[in-house]
Amino acid sequence: MNASLDHRDLGRDLRIFDTSPLVGPGLPLWLPAGAAVRYELERYAREVALRTGCEPVYSPVLGKRSLFERSGHWAKFADDMFPPMSAGPDDPDPLVLRPANCPHHAQIYASEPRSYRDLPVRYAELAPMFRAERSGVLTGLSRVRQINLDDAHVFCRPDQVEAEVRTALGAVLEVLGTLGIEVAYLRLSGRDDSDRWLGEPARWAAAQEALRAVLDDVAGDLPWRAEPGEAAFYGPKVDVQVLDARGHEETLATVQLDFNQPERFDLTYVAASGERERVVMIHRGTVGAMERMVAFLLERYAGRLPFWLAPVQLCLLPVGDGAPADAADALAADLRAQGVRVRVEREGSLGNRIRRARGRRDALLGVLGDREVAAGEVAITDPASGERHAVPLADLPPLLAEAAGSRALRPDLATSARPAP
Repeated sequence: MNASLDHRDLGRDLRIFDTSPLVGPGLPLWLPAGAAVRYELERYAREVALRTGCEPVYSPVLGKRSLFERSGHWAKFADDMFPPMSAGPDDPDPLVLRPANCPHHAQIYASEPRSYRDLPVRYAELAPMFRAERSGVLTGLSRVRQINLDDAHVFCRPDQVEAEVRTALGAVLEVLGTLGIEVAYLRLSGRDDSDRWLGEPARWAAAQEALRAVLDDVAGDLPWRAEPGEAAFYGPKVDVQVLDARGHEETLATVQLDFNQPERFDLTYVAASGERERVVMIHRGTVGAMERMVAFLLERYAGRLPFWLAPVQLCLLPVGDGAPADAADALAADLRAQGVRVRVEREGSLGNRIRRARGRRDALLGVLGDREVAAGEVAITDPASGERHAVPLADLPPLLAEAAGSRALRPDLATSARPAP
């Protein structure tokens, strides 16, 4: 890949993240610029989760080894998990940093009896999980040892699977559309005729038919394909496939049915008949891992992120001291009061300051000289499009706040401006 499109180079140039030998490899430090991007992604993920019926929960990053033995993670992922931590010489069941969040959410579901009328139950958590990746495979933000995941789990009746998958997939497509990420196709990964699958064939058949119905309905003009034999052993799934900046195919989101966790943890509800029935568990998310998504977006946009994600949404460049500097400070205060991320750049010549702002990929540049102050305007340049507009000082804060709040890829400056001289 061209170095200018490598998220590691972009992350360094834009001061998105850094690493420290004292902290350790695979444990990136989110710098203020990167924290701004991550904050916006996390806020959006939480909004979508709430809007689609999820309840927020919090769970510890640690769990007893027996929890992960029961869930099956220990048998499957022990080599990729950090060593157990004993609480003392008489501790027979040491603690483990979790490799996944689902066993904790399963225990939250199991904390009280459930009726069929209570379902579906949906839990959402932006939570860290840990992988003991070897040093040689660690790469920037795309391969790390702590993953901060937008994670949700749905516990539902079999007859609710279709509706829940439709909601989950619709949320994923909405988020990718807002992020400006084009979906290549959707993939239904199901079982084949072998005997390596967990659960009754009839249950798999019903679940796969529900997924097919959702794809026929939700995909619209998007192509989708079925791939028998590519499912996880514990349930079928729908993968959302995209192309990265290099044109390589990548799975950016998955809606996964799970028959394993309900079986292992005996997760049930009382059916209308009075009998206990097993729930279906659905793993879903929208933004996914913050590290992986930020790496993907940096490369997708060559560092010039959509306006609502840009670490600096407006860089103000006063020309000289006195009135221009005072006007820049006052405008910056008004913008910050409305939630716009603004920077006032004073040091050096105007040309050097513009070059620094462009190098940081600041979303907009605003020049304030004596002429602009006298006219009550600011000269705004959009480096992405090359557009230049003279915008009234009073109009700029609400205009940019609305663009950020609506998660616009770029603000529409022409609505409250005249062409800059």
